[in-house]
Amino acid sequence: MSRDTDGGQPIRLLIVDDHPIVRDGLRAVFESEDAFEVAGEAADGTEAVDRAVALEVDVVLMDLRMPRTGGVEAIRLLGERAPDIRVLVLTTFDGDADVLPAVEAGATGYLLKDAPRDELVRAVHAAHRGQAVLAPSVAQKLLGRVRTPAGPAEQRLTERELKVLTLVASGSTNREAAKTLFISEATVKTHLLHLYAKLGVRDRAAAVAEAYKRGLLG
Repeated sequence: MSRDTDGGQPIRLLIVDDHPIVRDGLRAVFESEDAFEVAGEAADGTEAVDRAVALEVDVVLMDLRMPRTGGVEAIRLLGERAPDIRVLVLTTFDGDADVLPAVEAGATGYLLKDAPRDELVRAVHAAHRGQAVLAPSVAQKLLGRVRTPAGPAEQRLTERELKVLTLVASGSTNREAAKTLFISEATVKTHLLHLYAKLGVRDRAAAVAEAYKRGLLG
């Protein structure tokens, strides 16, 4: 079994899916790993938000298409009520109509349900660290979108901002990016804030998605 690489305490998870058999399967995967603690389950978005906040979880595994309140709306609500909780979308859908709204709503990552067990475990660790996680087919869709022209000069990314964005897209943490660029971690955070403002996004995953959409990464 893998060991927790994100700190001394297990990563607390909430599993959200309207199909009990899916929840049971995911619970079995993560309960067999010492690095994780399955704090609870939910069958729809409304229940997911309430339980994620009440149980003080670290990462939510979120399905998208559910009754009552879907995953995208739940991600938005979680961003308002508990912005420190990471959301990893786990779904069977990888169309533009599903991917972009979820990422723009604040999802840290987006995986498909046919992902191998090891990939899923690694993705949850990465999401817990705040790293953007995208299934290959999802990343390809973002790359394949029509590239939009750069905005006004004041909205274009500086060379240093683009370097920070490239490192973030490759999965680097703020600390790792700072070490690579020989700058302070605080400076990296400042560059990220400027990036978010210029790209019109709120977090790292959305910044990466928007950068692919605009053709800034490739």
